[in-house]
Amino acid sequence: MAKEIEFFWDTGSTNTYFALHLIRPLAARHGATIRMRPFNLGYVFRHHNYVLMEEPAAKIANRKRDLERWAARYDLPFRFPDAFPIKTSISLRGSLVARELGCEDAYLDAIFRRYWEQNDASIATLAGLSDVAREIGQDPQAFVRRTEEPDMKQALINETDNALKRGVFGAPSFIVGDELFWGKDRMEFIADAVQAVD
Repeated sequence: MAKEIEFFWDTGSTNTYFALHLIRPLAARHGATIRMRPFNLGYVFRHHNYVLMEEPAAKIANRKRDLERWAARYDLPFRFPDAFPIKTSISLRGSLVARELGCEDAYLDAIFRRYWEQNDASIATLAGLSDVAREIGQDPQAFVRRTEEPDMKQALINETDNALKRGVFGAPSFIVGDELFWGKDRMEFIADAVQAVD
């Protein structure tokens, strides 16, 4: 049986930034493929009546400090962006376009680097998406036009509905077989699940 890790992600998730850097070497070590599953985390939060920025101030402060620890541990140039949170539907649809064009990994690297390392919130806009398309060697106008087409908007809705149906409530989430793992700190459990696949 092929070893596959489904990776449910949203651009606006701090923990997805770290998970993207951690899951790729894990998959390579265990001969697994990663199926990227973009989904609208804001919609899922609203579905569950969860408001991120209404958490206790002490928890939010600790969360930011903890992200600094993760960045130091894995030597990543993470910085918390000035504009947070942002709307992510445009960048999420862009990933589906990039998949069609065979440049999904390059696209993901670009948007996560821009937002979580370079403080560039323009990825939430069509103009910013155009810049990303140019960076990864795609025609900017065609890329943006495809992102806005009705079937591409529906594709993201379908991905989000699929995530909800499968029990995904936050990002990053991973599914191996029928097992759901939530968070960037579940890599050991994901590795065990992948190894258990015959």
